[in-house]
Amino acid sequence: MFCHQCQEMMKNSGCAAAKGVCGKTAEVSDLQDLTLHVCKGIGYWASKAYAKGVYDEAAALFVDRMLFATITNANFSPVDFEGWILEGLSIRDSLRSACVKAGADMAGPHPDAATWMAADLEAVRVAASKGKGGWAEIGDENVKALQSLVLYGLKGMAAYVEHAYAIGKKSQEVFVFMLRALSDLTDGSKTLDQLTSLVLETGEYGVKAMALLDSANSGAYGSPRITKVKTGVRDRPGILISGHDLVDLHDLLEQTKGTGIDVYTHGEMLPAHYYPFFEKYDNLYGNYGGAWWTQNTDIETFGGPVLFTSNCLVPPKESYKHRVFTTGVVGFDGCVHIADREPGKMKDFSDIIEMAKTCPPPQELEKGEIIGGFAHDQVFALADTVVEAVKSGAIQRFVVMAGCDGRQKGRSYYTEVAEKLPENTVILTAGCAKYRYNKLDLGSIGGIPRVLDAGQCNDSYSLALVALKLKEIFGLDDVNKLPLSFDIAWYEQKAVLVLLALLYLGFKNIRLGPSLPGFLSPAVATVLVEKFGIKGITTPEADIEAMMQGA
Repeated sequence: MFCHQCQEMMKNSGCAAAKGVCGKTAEVSDLQDLTLHVCKGIGYWASKAYAKGVYDEAAALFVDRMLFATITNANFSPVDFEGWILEGLSIRDSLRSACVKAGADMAGPHPDAATWMAADLEAVRVAASKGKGGWAEIGDENVKALQSLVLYGLKGMAAYVEHAYAIGKKSQEVFVFMLRALSDLTDGSKTLDQLTSLVLETGEYGVKAMALLDSANSGAYGSPRITKVKTGVRDRPGILISGHDLVDLHDLLEQTKGTGIDVYTHGEMLPAHYYPFFEKYDNLYGNYGGAWWTQNTDIETFGGPVLFTSNCLVPPKESYKHRVFTTGVVGFDGCVHIADREPGKMKDFSDIIEMAKTCPPPQELEKGEIIGGFAHDQVFALADTVVEAVKSGAIQRFVVMAGCDGRQKGRSYYTEVAEKLPENTVILTAGCAKYRYNKLDLGSIGGIPRVLDAGQCNDSYSLALVALKLKEIFGLDDVNKLPLSFDIAWYEQKAVLVLLALLYLGFKNIRLGPSLPGFLSPAVATVLVEKFGIKGITTPEADIEAMMQGA
């Protein structure tokens, strides 16, 4: 196998062994590469069909789900990918037939394209095996690096689009871009300048995708508001829900009402408590455990069933594997998978509920509160207080510490930065990176908590909106003139999309750690450093000193 899509890749160059750091096998890795090849074929023919006025939303949704399914820590099942590959080949061939009927130009973008696009399963498998990570078409390391930025940005985009679609929000514009971008990745004639433009365009559509999900979430569940979330437990059986899908949470809460079973959030599901819609469910008790990578110990002590609704699954231990349920694009052989909901109906969580009834209450890990809910509307409501604190000097600087958490010991850097930042600074956060410091007692400034949690990783969009609003309030001509620094932690592909979105919006001088992406070539990394001011982290002390000076 070869995979270099996440921050924990081996030696920051790529996992090239029988099993990746995330736990996926070489077989699954190869099948994921093959799935992406098929999706490129779908994108190629779908784009040709669209140029002739033919739009296939079902094909676009399939591609979106496959991009999401191949994201880090989502699906580990070879059986799932084998079925999806066959389904994708059927969709691709149907689109190719539609192109013929519509009179589209059937020529390929380069000599080999038509051959592998129209190939059968075995031929595509051979194509995928020719190069590392399935990059069979093009060999230049700078081209590969830019293609990786686009592809991984598309994977992050797919996650947000999938969650919005579940709520009933969709964007043909975003779907069409995703298909076109995949088609462009098959074009060996693209120059480095053209690929760089595609990278920034991916950031542009990333902003649109995050806005789509933001609108979907707030439209369905209300705008997040300041909330104190319990971290203790109650003496009743419980179900632990992890991931990002709020519709799955809603279905589960409805079906557990009045059963005597509590629902606890884990990892990135924590921000669900911030939405006013869920206040009516007294069976949504609190948050249990920490970030995604602590799940092995958290699930052991929880004792009841666990539902994974999106990526962030770690291969489960045999001791609790029977209590792990998956749904959506998530999959792991040996775990019970909950089927997708039928139109107008809820998913059927009866098997999870029945198991919960036979389990003891969760063991208490901690007892306290986590404060969050500082998405853009809530911060806008506090705008006068914030502006006055800045003008008076009570707040000297905002530090955006959004992004992902992970297992590496070096990530303690982010805890140390939070602890050592001057008391006149405020941390803006979103994503599971917050677990490095959201339980610290860092105090407040004039009633404003020093850690403002906007929510899930997609809610980094809220932080960008807050910055743009402050730029407007202070009458600045450049958002980079704000007393604002970025110290971002990345792990997987949603964080890649957030980075591209920030670059598209004009934000510069972003610190990125614990390491710069290993899939970047030296030349592409240099461009990011020189043009956008991207930089790696050093030590907490040195980086804090630089950030306080605006560097």
